[in-house]
Amino acid sequence: MRFSIEYFHPKVLAEIESWPADILADYARITELLMEHGPNLRLPHSRTMGDALFELRPRGKSGIGRAFYCFVIGRRAVVLHAFVKKSQQTPDRELKLARKRLKEMLNG
Repeated sequence: MRFSIEYFHPKVLAEIESWPADILADYARITELLMEHGPNLRLPHSRTMGDALFELRPRGKSGIGRAFYCFVIGRRAVVLHAFVKKSQQTPDRELKLARKRLKEMLNG
């Protein structure tokens, strides 16, 4: 049985849809893998960030995207936050926002 993918807020989906076409295409490919494999998806496509938070790792010639997500009851993955990386390291504010949204998801 496949997993479904939902978005924390319509703005998260809008951010992803605004990505350059090559990164967006890789994101689409990786989300297909996520729906098929769920929590078993690993590097280089997905990585655990600890405390039930994961990241999707799409890339293209124009840059690198990141989408933070979690799993919830009912074989669902919820994308909490997404952005295009501008530096090698993930900015703290991006990770903090994803963790804040994760807390909201888990605590209702």
